[in-house]
Amino acid sequence: MRERFSRRSFFGLAAAAPLVAAVKQSPVPVGLELYSVRGDMDKDSMGTVKAVCEMGYQCVEFYSPYFSWKPEYAKEVRKLLDDHNVKCYSTHNGPESYSEAGIPKAIELNQILGAKYIVLASAGNPKTLDAWKKVADLLNAGNQKFAAAGMHAGYHNHQLEFKPLDGKRPIEVIAANTDKSVALQMDVGTVVEVGADPVAWINANPGRIKSIHCKEFSKGGKGYKVLFGDGDAPWKAIFAAAEKTGGIEFYLIEQEGSDLSELESAKRCLANFKKIYAS
Repeated sequence: MRERFSRRSFFGLAAAAPLVAAVKQSPVPVGLELYSVRGDMDKDSMGTVKAVCEMGYQCVEFYSPYFSWKPEYAKEVRKLLDDHNVKCYSTHNGPESYSEAGIPKAIELNQILGAKYIVLASAGNPKTLDAWKKVADLLNAGNQKFAAAGMHAGYHNHQLEFKPLDGKRPIEVIAANTDKSVALQMDVGTVVEVGADPVAWINANPGRIKSIHCKEFSKGGKGYKVLFGDGDAPWKAIFAAAEKTGGIEFYLIEQEGSDLSELESAKRCLANFKKIYAS
């Protein structure tokens, strides 16, 4: 049957088109730290990654168990990502990826995945500022070897790095004593929990905040178990600083748990991200 299409309908749609195009979207890729769906990953990693890709995430970050993969499996994962046009820009790593024996394997797996940053997830619990300087030395040593393979080191903060130690915050020691090409991956939720200012930290380190873990924290009782956008983080100001000053290359939503399933939480967080960014 031939459809009727009036001049009025045509001009009505034409007028509406600019409004649709005007919806503000992030120019920076938005991904998921797969630790957010760790329970599902433990049961079916490939199926979970596929489900995340189909939600509309543009990139993912694999966490430390990936280090046990064989290259053949990493290639299967890469094919799955490529089939969905999803990238892996970084991985979240334990200390083994920075050990003399582990660096070659970390490089091999990250090259297969296409990652640019091999991020150290934690330094443990150094007790002195000198010990934190040794963490910086570890990052610099790893960075030299990663750079030769076209990648860089990165460091992921938790609460500890933003708590003063002998009058100085450890994260400042890390930033001041590492090469400028070492990425500072900011975990927003932990910064907010300890009462620090995530925007001030971004502005104090221009060009080094290559990625952000978009994790929420609510002081109203639920702590980390709130969806993105339902906590205390000043996301609009964070986005503005990250894109103007921080050198942000990709955002990574991280969810620590909610009243919903892991996959449903990840889906809702992405929807909330888009809504907040567009507002």
